[in-house]
Amino acid sequence: MSIRTVALLHPGEMGSAIGACLARRGLRVVWASSGRSAATRSRAIAAGLEDLGSVERALDVADIALSVCPPHGALALAREVAGHGYEGIFVDANAISPETARSVGRTVGKAGASFVDGGIIGPPPVEAGRSRLYLSGGPEQEVAALFVGSNLETIALGAPAGAASAVKACYAAWTKGATALLAAVRALAQSEGVEAALLAEWKLSQPGVDKRSEVITVQARKAWRWIGEMEEIAASFEAAGLPGGFHLAAADLYRRLETFKAGTAPPTLSEVTAAIRRSPRRKSAKAATRSGQEASGAKFKFGTAALKRDAAKRSRTLRRA
Repeated sequence: MSIRTVALLHPGEMGSAIGACLARRGLRVVWASSGRSAATRSRAIAAGLEDLGSVERALDVADIALSVCPPHGALALAREVAGHGYEGIFVDANAISPETARSVGRTVGKAGASFVDGGIIGPPPVEAGRSRLYLSGGPEQEVAALFVGSNLETIALGAPAGAASAVKACYAAWTKGATALLAAVRALAQSEGVEAALLAEWKLSQPGVDKRSEVITVQARKAWRWIGEMEEIAASFEAAGLPGGFHLAAADLYRRLETFKAGTAPPTLSEVTAAIRRSPRRKSAKAATRSGQEASGAKFKFGTAALKRDAAKRSRTLRRA
């Protein structure tokens, strides 16, 4: 198949930079301005993209449709593309779970499209050597070849769809998950009045962690983009039989930073930790359990035999009911 035209859906900061890579390689890169913001239009023009107005018109001329959008919109966008009867190559390069990626593949496949799963690691590829696009499933090699010599390195995994998304999920589970955890740790230390002691201990036993814990100030304005990504990572863990609660908590933390989205300058660490602590405090599970036991006068019973007796008692009560 000779690939000449790529429909980019939709050119945000990352997507427009990827589109520019393809345009500089001599491909025709089209997009749809309908419903898009003035900022998106400016990025598309700067990247050398051709505006065809509507998604339908863009898909009509495209050999490849490239989806780069916030994670929570990935499946809906795939359904929209499928609804137009698109039969070319559909590349999903969003930060979604492997299972969501496979759902996207099934969705566009029903309309006749070939599916390639993608996972982007690194910043928008405005310079070479910093960003990689992992690819898996379908004609991954053909897609990879489009970027040869561009600022975006492509790595075809030779694996089924879902593998590229899994690489991205595992990578971001650590990088963005750790950023959330360290921000929460700083907020807790401030709340308890031990931040100075914690920073001094980190310098002694964990050099560099003090600086790493301040990265959140640089990332706060785009933390809103990571809410859905953390939820997708949590789903990835749970699908593998692993607990996903840590990254659901990270999603909650990033949700508390949404107020910084429209900021023109990075907030201070104090502003970030204040936003993190702003939500009403909730009792911990242990505190809630202890409170309930004290109210009812119940006592915890140790030992397997005691647990079995309680289970049998509950079973008899249910049968009588």
